[in-house]
Amino acid sequence: MTTPTQDPGLAPGYHPHEADEVRGSSLGELMKQVTSDLSTLVRQEVELAKAEIRQEGKKAGKAAGFFGGAGLGGYMVALFLSLALWAGLSNVMDGGWAALIVAVLWGAIAAVLYSMGRKNAEHIRGLTQTNATVQRIPDALKPHSEGVTR
Repeated sequence: MTTPTQDPGLAPGYHPHEADEVRGSSLGELMKQVTSDLSTLVRQEVELAKAEIRQEGKKAGKAAGFFGGAGLGGYMVALFLSLALWAGLSNVMDGGWAALIVAVLWGAIAAVLYSMGRKNAEHIRGLTQTNATVQRIPDALKPHSEGVTR
């Protein structure tokens, strides 16, 4: 079996019969083919993005489940340590006062955590860049009359 010879100056994958097809096509046919190819490419990219999002979503869901379990475990530890502190303080004072001291400690911890969360929430910008970019897309796709000569 013989392989076709190729001029070493031509790009790999270049086939002369494809160039003949392009030369024999009208501008309208070429634009139709480019539009069709672009549409196919966009559809394929969207499908790829959907598949990636689904895959990453499954991973994120699994991770969230583990974090939820860890949170429940941490809550149980805090609960039982609080009960142990309450019981320990009950040995040296009235049980009501011991419970109040434990509650005040948890109130202080909650206030500090709330303050830290509020400061961090102020730094969240959201999707401002993405929203701005998406709003500019339609203008970029509209035909503009500047620079067009008839």
